[in-house]
Amino acid sequence: MILRIILSFALAGGVLPAAAQSYPAKPVRIVAPFTAGGPVDITARILAQKLSESWGQQVIVENRAGASGMVGAEAVARAAADGYTLLASASVHVIVPSLFAKMNYDPIRDFAPVSVISTSPLMLVVTPSLPVKSVKELVALARARPGELAFASSGAGSSTHLTGELFKTLTGTQMVHVPYKGQSQALTDVISGQVPLMFNSLPPVIEFVRAKRLRPVAITSARRYQQVADVPTFAEAGFKDFVTGSWYAIWAPAKTPEAVLTRLHSEIVRVVNLPDVRSRIVELGGEVVASTAAELDTFQKAEAVRWAQVVKASGARAE
Repeated sequence: MILRIILSFALAGGVLPAAAQSYPAKPVRIVAPFTAGGPVDITARILAQKLSESWGQQVIVENRAGASGMVGAEAVARAAADGYTLLASASVHVIVPSLFAKMNYDPIRDFAPVSVISTSPLMLVVTPSLPVKSVKELVALARARPGELAFASSGAGSSTHLTGELFKTLTGTQMVHVPYKGQSQALTDVISGQVPLMFNSLPPVIEFVRAKRLRPVAITSARRYQQVADVPTFAEAGFKDFVTGSWYAIWAPAKTPEAVLTRLHSEIVRVVNLPDVRSRIVELGGEVVASTAAELDTFQKAEAVRWAQVVKASGARAE
């Protein structure tokens, strides 16, 4: 079952060092290591707009997609540890070591955790032309056509990829994984029928579901989600242990001054809890978390272990 982070933080009082008091004194760059239009990009842009307004400094979102998020993450790991280059990413950030034998950075050691912003369950969606409306029907079709059905993902090692692998393991089905460099093109191809199905977080798919351009099959939350209350859970379909989801967080390069991290965390938490930001995240199918840095650190390490076990059990690999 997906780990849940308890929202508990206290804004530190007292006087911050001069470096933190003046931060930010120039534009801040948030690197989103996936293509525009996906949940990481959406989350980063919501934050960037509000932080720009609050700080009176431009906060720029830079999309640096490639290698399951590693291209953008490595750029942040190598950036100056001064708080002016941040990483907005998701669970894939701590999963990739399980899939790639060689990496040029360590996703835990080379980053300073700031906060988990939000979580979101995944929804199994299919192209409207696929003749299935339930998990039972999909499983029956996949078993009747082993190795013929394909599922898209936002990239090797992403939660959308590994959730598909977990689904195959739990249902005893064989499907081909088709990785993309981001969720936008993956969704486009599922909508058009190029690939028949995918697991995806709610923010990018919910509008397509409402417009009937994608057909929802089931959701990976423990209970029905209020934004899509008519979509059943996998537990209702007979897979009670199939509960998972995506999470989105902010990191800075390791060795960023503690005072800057404290100021950065406090401002991000304040922004995430603004009524209009919370409403926007909920509207998109997310759940605001706004964790402490320590909670993110504990959570990311547990997630790395959890998904490493899924990778081993499923035999998933980076294509």
